[in-house]
Amino acid sequence: MKAELLKGHLDSLVLAALEVEPAHGYGIIARLRARSRDVFRLAEGTVYPTLHRLERDGLVKSRWTAASGRRRRVYRITRSGREALAVRRLEWKQFSRAVEAVLA
Repeated sequence: MKAELLKGHLDSLVLAALEVEPAHGYGIIARLRARSRDVFRLAEGTVYPTLHRLERDGLVKSRWTAASGRRRRVYRITRSGREALAVRRLEWKQFSRAVEAVLA
């Protein structure tokens, strides 16, 4: 699925991907791809700006880690991020029900 189609929803998807456990950018991409049953095939260039924005807004935090001799940044959802995700889920449910009612 093209990233343009996810515009406006990518923040929520990334927060949901981090809800279970922290992950680095590629791990988030893989998690979204797996959970969407291979529909969301996002490029790294799509996810990293989202992560930076979410971090700037206080919804995720990051730290550098080393694994197999490689440094990578690992992101985790904050309490504010969990609260924002809960609100976004409610908004999504209302929106998707309304769209389904119109399209059905």
